[in-house]
Amino acid sequence: MIILTGDTLTIDEKGLERLVERVFFKSIDLLGGLKKLAEYRTLTWLPSLARAAFAVVLREEYLKPEDEIAEYVGLTRNTVRNILRADPDMAMYKIQHLDELSEEEKKELKVHTAGGVAKLAYKLVKEGQDSQTLLDFCHAMAGEALQAASCESPWAYLVLKHTKGIDYPIMDSSVLEERLGGIQIKGLDGTEVAKGLLYPIKTPAQLLHEIKEYLQSKGVQ
Repeated sequence: MIILTGDTLTIDEKGLERLVERVFFKSIDLLGGLKKLAEYRTLTWLPSLARAAFAVVLREEYLKPEDEIAEYVGLTRNTVRNILRADPDMAMYKIQHLDELSEEEKKELKVHTAGGVAKLAYKLVKEGQDSQTLLDFCHAMAGEALQAASCESPWAYLVLKHTKGIDYPIMDSSVLEERLGGIQIKGLDGTEVAKGLLYPIKTPAQLLHEIKEYLQSKGVQ
């Protein structure tokens, strides 16, 4: 639970770590994924990205000043300032032109570049555009959990199976109509269910929730 204290928020450690991890994974996606980083021999960028993700989340979510952020993540105040002032567009421009950089430049991710990537990743995550790798993992884990629970909600497992690999957020029903067409969800056609959901849908968990709400609205238990 977050408690208001003066002009700032106390840190919800679990909530902080969860959001930082989401921003971190999205940052890796923006950089082309771990495979691309390995190809460029830039896996040493990951600690810089992690610190930048912490700095951005601490400022945006918890309103922490630069000196407190610096102490929390183990950086100088000036470094934190550079992270928070980084230009996401410039950072992504440099990432997109990695081929033009020297081997030495590729080995070291400058602070403002890490900050720019983390800031963009944070914005996308808040808009519901989580890392596809993370979403696929959550999707798989949810499916396994439902299956292990003797499928008390077999329709949910069926939905997850047919929507594997789908891109989130889902902005309208068209994709789901295609994926769920021809299957029955509690006696209702999947296409009909897809048309009746509220969009956008940002995560697999929200998809299952929206379907459950729709089923209940139709009096289906």
